[in-house]
Amino acid sequence: MSWEFKTFDELTNKELHDIFKLRVDIFVVEQACPYPEIDGKDIDAIHMIKKEQDTIVAYCRLLAPGVSFAEASIGRVVVHSDYRHAGLGEELMKTAISASINLYNSNIQIGAQAHLEQFYGINGFVKNSDVYLEDDIPHIDMLLTV
Repeated sequence: MSWEFKTFDELTNKELHDIFKLRVDIFVVEQACPYPEIDGKDIDAIHMIKKEQDTIVAYCRLLAPGVSFAEASIGRVVVHSDYRHAGLGEELMKTAISASINLYNSNIQIGAQAHLEQFYGINGFVKNSDVYLEDDIPHIDMLLTV
């Protein structure tokens, strides 16, 4: 399994379907959080995908400075529920950080679910906001300075 990087226009219809399904399964259904999952940012994102055979097992999107924050951003970080606890999340973040720095040569700002502060902290992100509610889930902003 290797990571693929695709623009919106490079995604196949099936890949786009599978990405949206994975994100909705985790962020909307598993987390019981109805919110507008399709937010218009996918069109401008670089989609980072890892597949096993035909299943997307890990995904995130890389956003240029000015799309979500003044800095570059990594969002919609997700590992398929059947593939958790195998180190895939750590691999995803290390790969995403490296790719984002190579693409945008920018600090990286994220909006993280507050309970994941330690996970992102291990990857070099530092909390830079108070806790706030986004879609009724506590979040914090975190910054990785490069």
